[in-house]
Amino acid sequence: MDIFDDEPGAPGDNAHEYTVSEISGAVKRTLEGSFGRVKVRGEVGRVFVARSGHLYFDIKDDRSVLASVAWKGQVARLTQPPEEGMEVVAFGKLTTFGSQSKYQLNVDDVQPAGVGALMAMLEKRKKQLEAEGLFAPERKRPLPYLPEVIGVVTSPSGAVIRDILHRLRDRFPRKVLVWPVAVQGRDCAPQVAAAIRGFNALAPGGSIPRPDLLIVARGGGSIEDLWGFNEEIVARAAAESEIPLISAVGHETDTTLIDYVSDRRAPTPTAAAELAVPVRLELMATLDAQSARLSGALGRSVAQRRQRLQDLSRVLPSPASLTQSARQRLDVVEARFDQALQSGLMVRRSHLAQLSAALRPGLLRDRLARRQDAAAALSDRLAPALRRGLRDRQKSFDAVARRLTPRTVTRNAQRGAQDLARLSERLDRVMATRLERTRQRLTALERLHGTLGYKETLARGYAVIRSGEAVVTSRDQAAGFPTLEVEFHDGTLTVATGGKPARKAKPKPSEPDQGSLL
Repeated sequence: MDIFDDEPGAPGDNAHEYTVSEISGAVKRTLEGSFGRVKVRGEVGRVFVARSGHLYFDIKDDRSVLASVAWKGQVARLTQPPEEGMEVVAFGKLTTFGSQSKYQLNVDDVQPAGVGALMAMLEKRKKQLEAEGLFAPERKRPLPYLPEVIGVVTSPSGAVIRDILHRLRDRFPRKVLVWPVAVQGRDCAPQVAAAIRGFNALAPGGSIPRPDLLIVARGGGSIEDLWGFNEEIVARAAAESEIPLISAVGHETDTTLIDYVSDRRAPTPTAAAELAVPVRLELMATLDAQSARLSGALGRSVAQRRQRLQDLSRVLPSPASLTQSARQRLDVVEARFDQALQSGLMVRRSHLAQLSAALRPGLLRDRLARRQDAAAALSDRLAPALRRGLRDRQKSFDAVARRLTPRTVTRNAQRGAQDLARLSERLDRVMATRLERTRQRLTALERLHGTLGYKETLARGYAVIRSGEAVVTSRDQAAGFPTLEVEFHDGTLTVATGGKPARKAKPKPSEPDQGSLL
């Protein structure tokens, strides 16, 4: 029997005395035993996260408030973290908090209460992110025209990745890196955000190529199925991405927060593949058309310049008329050339006669005597100058000899020996390198000689036919010999042809010697 079954005694009776802990325990057992696991619907009020990681919040309606708590281990498993003003359905067990005489709901899961609550929360997040400027058009980056590597964030087992790969293969095959993620449920948002940040963390030129373009894709579904792409963590990861990103979540009418922050939105995953790459056949056709236009333009340009050159050449004078006056001047100069040479020769002969008349023997003797006197004077001055120069050189030599101490000579000798050793080592290395190069070249020439020699040709199935020392190269020539010697790569073989030996031509009789007339 429960302690609450005792009837209270009359005034003055000896009533049972309870301790506070007994009352608290009895209330706890009664409350938890009566309700067990419950489902509560209401609006989220105050939300508080303690340093320990426990989550405290209120669930209220128009008349009452129910205190609720989710322990640290339960918070990570919640389907939807509660937000103030959000209408939710909370699942858990009623329990008491004896220290404050309170009862509370220990929540292990929270779900939005219908589509209206989800849309209200989505609108609230959308306004918050828009106020931060994450939807601004100037933040949108252009997509690369022809990316080398495309990163796809989607489920590896769904039809979405097959549609994307098939479309890329039809339009322009590219390298595709798939980051598998959950596309709905509790793990969707953190995995998608981690995939976007993981692709951006790849180093360019590393062992795993860094994508030039990202596609976040998922097929259609209800708002609950697509809710992972409405989470704030996914939207912020997409906004922070340095790699251009295409969102392809749901179908034409489905819209999620990642669509607003991505650089481009595709109505379907197939359309995302079409946005990612151009059509190769169209590019080839465009290139052919441009090549044809370029060839035609070059042909027309050459034809126009040829016609222009012909037009200009018609107004130019002929080469003969251009050189006619010059040839005439040359004839006049040529006619005057002989007369000018004779006149010049006569002038120079007259001048030479005048100079030779002044060269008398006495004058030459006087000039020679003056030169001898000058040479004697210079020789007298030379001896003192030589002695002074010798004294100066002797002083310089003495100064150098004083500086040349044994220590200086030894140090210079050591330095010279070190330089000589270093140069000898460099010479040895150079000689070894040059010898090695020469050896390699000789080896290559030897291989080339062996390849080009006729012995190598015989080894490939050919033969040399000889008759004596002569090489036979035609059938008519071979018919003139009774036997032939055939040389193979492994020996020779004598073959009888049955032909008659060719007749030697009779020598022509020599003509009689006519002798010499000289």
